[in-house]
Amino acid sequence: MIFHPLHLVGAYRIELQLMVDERGAFARRFCADTFRAHGLESDLVQRSFSFNARAGTLRGMHFQAPPHLEAKIVRCARGAIFDVMVDLREGSPSYGQWHGEELSAENRVVFYIPKGFAHGFQTLVDNTEVDYEITPAYVPGSSRGFRFDDPLLNIAWPLGTIIVSDRDKALPTSFKGIAL
Repeated sequence: MIFHPLHLVGAYRIELQLMVDERGAFARRFCADTFRAHGLESDLVQRSFSFNARAGTLRGMHFQAPPHLEAKIVRCARGAIFDVMVDLREGSPSYGQWHGEELSAENRVVFYIPKGFAHGFQTLVDNTEVDYEITPAYVPGSSRGFRFDDPLLNIAWPLGTIIVSDRDKALPTSFKGIAL
């Protein structure tokens, strides 16, 4: 694994190192020792999966409230997404900034999203699957979020067609006032 630090402090783009032979390919996408050596969370206790039938589906921007802040490893197992993280950590030099890029089954890019970040994505193709590894586990009642179209962030979602749940439409309009 090759860890590329992002401009958001503590966040990484992880490039898998494929070992290719006549059978196909193999790569490690997680190793607790390697993550610890980079100062990253390595006690990932929950694995979740998201299936999205249609391109343009948007999920986010979500996080868990303290004391249940989540660290996540996100990858696209099938299809493609535009994945976005927003730094909500009070006092962070990258507070209120976002980073987004395409994660796909083809490019095999993985994101490490540290605690104190909101996360969301938009599917770029039909029948997309997203895998998450998370710590800590989901805690009912701790889910929070803000709208994907926060005018202060002005996230450049790539598809004009946006399919959003009623729950996500009802989230607060802006991240302002959220500091974790």
